Amino acid sequence: FIGPPKYLESQDVAGTHPSTKTKSHAEDGNDEYDEDEDEDDDGDQAPAPDLINCLLQKIQLLRIAINAPLVGKKEISAAVSVLGSGALTSSATDGGLRVREFESAVASFTGSKHAVAVNSGTAALQAALHALGVGPKDEVLIPSFTFVATANAVVSTGATPVFVDIAKGEYTVDLEDLEKKITKKTRAIIPVHLYGHVADVDGLSKISAQHGIPVVEDAAQALGSTYNGRHAGTFFDMGCYSMYPAKVMTAGEGGVVVTNNKRLRDRLRMIRNHGMVRGYDTRMLGLNLRLPEISAAIATVQMGRLPGFLKSRRRNAKLLSDMISDLKVTLPYMKKDQDVNWCLYTIAARRRNRLLKRLNDAGIGAASYYPTPIHKTPLYRSGLRLPNTERAASQVLSLPVHPQVTTKDIRFIADTLRGAL
Repeated sequence: FIGPPKYLESQDVAGTHPSTKTKSHAEDGNDEYDEDEDEDDDGDQAPAPDLINCLLQKIQLLRIAINAPLVGKKEISAAVSVLGSGALTSSATDGGLRVREFESAVASFTGSKHAVAVNSGTAALQAALHALGVGPKDEVLIPSFTFVATANAVVSTGATPVFVDIAKGEYTVDLEDLEKKITKKTRAIIPVHLYGHVADVDGLSKISAQHGIPVVEDAAQALGSTYNGRHAGTFFDMGCYSMYPAKVMTAGEGGVVVTNNKRLRDRLRMIRNHGMVRGYDTRMLGLNLRLPEISAAIATVQMGRLPGFLKSRRRNAKLLSDMISDLKVTLPYMKKDQDVNWCLYTIAARRRNRLLKRLNDAGIGAASYYPTPIHKTPLYRSGLRLPNTERAASQVLSLPVHPQVTTKDIRFIADTLRGAL
């Protein structure tokens, strides 16, 4: 999950700029964009002129968003089709027609036997933990260097998140620190494939087998990333993806869990639907985590476009790396046998905040994910020290490489970064 950037609160939480977040891309042949505000139906007074001017100045500030959903006529047509059908959602065990179509597309793309759609990436993590029976008095090992949703999902089950450092020079979990923190209470491990980089699944597999601990992959940012040709999210018991607008594809909001285990699939289906199978026959604790049909219809179209999205991101990431390879920053890199989706292209620099301001002032929607590790937030704050995590949090800086970023934009980003160093 990608939260709001550190420097500019004017940037949309989804990583998009208000001036671009509802605009369809020109390649879709849909250039129409109505900038007129909706009529005020409730009689509220309009904002003061000075506030409007302030907002307009901020809107114009970021010309290149850090991430932006790319939707067009097919997505609009799919959404309209659902509205016309009148079937906006379904409480059937296996979901509505569009949900089933989306799940089939995800399972096919990732090479999984089963996919269960839910209404957010956070819900995917919640459902996966409940499916494993995680609850009070249990502990779940997670990295602190990620969005807080990972920890919140653990706490929502009644379990306790145990924070693990990241590996030095990397952004994924440090296996040595992880193994030290395994106790008799450890019920699950959640590695996060941060920025689209696949965690050390070989090492995790050995630890999981040795200690008999199930693994739920937080692949919210890693749809399309692979290791040895196998998709992130498919190496262990379950993998969780997000379709938030700032991800590599979107449903507006949404999430999905993949698994090869039929028993887990059946439990996930019950969990997303109040524990029911047939009517009012609740058999286990469940919630309303259902994905609406409109979201599923949009997501199905996006899945068809995903290979093209990933190709553009990889092209832009390579181009940017080539242009800034001589600068005094730490560039992201792919490990051997990995193919990263570049959900976020993240560099590291010692004077991060200064660079971030210079880039934002130039209209580049650079952002820091994440300047405050979870174990340093007010809710989870403790005396825990995670040196690699804390160092990364003070240095990371993500740059735009999404499909709407042009070669000209990449050159501008590189030149601006060079001038700021």
